[in-house]
Amino acid sequence: MPVLANVPYVHEPHTRWLYIMGRVKPGVAMGALRDKVNVLLRQAFSAIPDLYKKTELAKVHVVLTPGGAGIQQLQEQYSSHLHLLMWIASLVLLIACANVANLLLVRGMSRRAELCIRTALGAVRGRIIRQLLTECVVLACLGGLAGLIVAYAGAEMLLRLAFPGAANVPIQVSPSLPILGFACALSLVTGILFGVGPAWIAAQTQPVEALRSGARTTAASVSRLQRALVVLQAAVSLVLLVGAGLFSQSLNKLQSTDLKLDARNRYIVHINPQAAGYSQTQLDALYRTIEQSFHALPGVKNVGICTYTPMEDNNWDDYVQIQGQPPSGKSASWVRGNPEYFDSVGTHVIMGRGIGVQDTSTARTVAVVNQTFVKEFFKQGSNPIGQHFGPEPAATGDFEIVGVVEDTVYTSVYWKDHSMYFVPMTQRPASWKRPLEHDESIYAGAIVIETERPMNDMEKLTRTTLAAINPVAKFQTFNQQIADRFNDERLIARLTMLFGALALLLAAIGLYGVTAYSVARRTPEIGIRIAVGAERSSVITMVMRGAIIQIVLGLAIGIPIELVCVRFVKSQLYEITSADPTIVIGATAILAAAAGIAGIIPARRAASIDPMQALRHE
Repeated sequence: MPVLANVPYVHEPHTRWLYIMGRVKPGVAMGALRDKVNVLLRQAFSAIPDLYKKTELAKVHVVLTPGGAGIQQLQEQYSSHLHLLMWIASLVLLIACANVANLLLVRGMSRRAELCIRTALGAVRGRIIRQLLTECVVLACLGGLAGLIVAYAGAEMLLRLAFPGAANVPIQVSPSLPILGFACALSLVTGILFGVGPAWIAAQTQPVEALRSGARTTAASVSRLQRALVVLQAAVSLVLLVGAGLFSQSLNKLQSTDLKLDARNRYIVHINPQAAGYSQTQLDALYRTIEQSFHALPGVKNVGICTYTPMEDNNWDDYVQIQGQPPSGKSASWVRGNPEYFDSVGTHVIMGRGIGVQDTSTARTVAVVNQTFVKEFFKQGSNPIGQHFGPEPAATGDFEIVGVVEDTVYTSVYWKDHSMYFVPMTQRPASWKRPLEHDESIYAGAIVIETERPMNDMEKLTRTTLAAINPVAKFQTFNQQIADRFNDERLIARLTMLFGALALLLAAIGLYGVTAYSVARRTPEIGIRIAVGAERSSVITMVMRGAIIQIVLGLAIGIPIELVCVRFVKSQLYEITSADPTIVIGATAILAAAAGIAGIIPARRAASIDPMQALRHE
């Protein structure tokens, strides 16, 4: 494993770079097994020349975790997003449960006369409650079965959102049985919990009320509870709508960030010369052949060769010690590139020069640094050109700075103040003691091709050109590579929008149901109003007033809640620390519009009531 000798991340004390999976025999103590694996690992690494010093080797260790829990680093990377989605899903579930409770309340009130007669004939209230709860359980089970269908259909959609354009999704589409069991149990529990209240209210109806058709006491209390549930739905919907707006705004900020790159007519080709069998001594000739082969293609402008490209999920770094300065204790990322690399990715040289054709493997070792490197390692106003630096105090003369380039974004937009330096592809400082055949850093990992115009057949031309030189591991446009770095944020934004729209729909349905029930309950009253000369517009206004009051109360509760919730999600937002008033106003307008649509339908129905039919209603 000599390839590890020059890989920087193996020396980072907090970097997990090796994952081992194995099957443990029953009864084996994990502590003893961990110690044994550590000994074997150190023995293997001690056989690799120049990999670790003795002091570093003693610190190398493994952490054993159950394989069923997955890779720990992935859990840490995605845990915040997953927790957020769980909370959002819970809020949507809360809105759905409020709708179910409203439905059961209406159903219970419509059966009031039946329940009163049953009670008068000797039925025990506990038995009535059990009957109503049984209906709730049946409803919850049917909802759970419908949810299973949605889960299987939605799993495919979610994976396509998480892995856009992937030919083979690396995760099984079918939801796991434990997750399905949990979801079904949750639907059953929520159905019972939100059915207990309506069942209890319905069972408390007195038998004498069956003889009082005009009684309104129970119905009025139920109506207040229904309106309270609608207010809750409106408040939660506003929170989810504002959240969807904030994550969409964060995604827009990310995608509109000035990366100091030019992705137009650029194509990224990933290669692996080492896997193709090239030795270090053959790389100079290989890189020249690649450049000449692509320049022979019509329309090719620049051919950049590098270890890794901007906005790629990769990073090499090393400590930096400026000659003549005290130890800094700081590090910087570094990239190897050929003379056309900066032009191929659109990075501009702002001082001195870039990597030139004269910077061969036998020439003096040079480096080009970025603006943040200059700010971090040199005093303000000092000229970095001609200064020397290296990875340690004994090697401060390794590289001479010959140029400064503007700060371009590498790895992630979130990485601010990113110090970087760039060195020629095959140059090696004299202080490097390891033989050339052990230096894996001079292997290129990517080719950046800039063309004069868009070329739809570039992938075919690339594979044909490299067929006899080096197999293509991956081909994509520069724009595609940059877009891939925003996949997580794009997925979260789309899911929050989906959940927000679903919450809005459920809240609108709930408001419509309550308003329609209120109109049905007040049919005789509305008929009398119309019979004595009330204008139909006044009837619409009366009905809409009730719907608007519920929404206003929901907004009054939801706005303070969403202002508090922003504090908990701002770590997942890009350069957003508070709720944008524009988003809050927009979410409020959307919720008000949905409420207006949900309320106007029963309001118009109320205004069209025939007084004669209304008087015969009961």
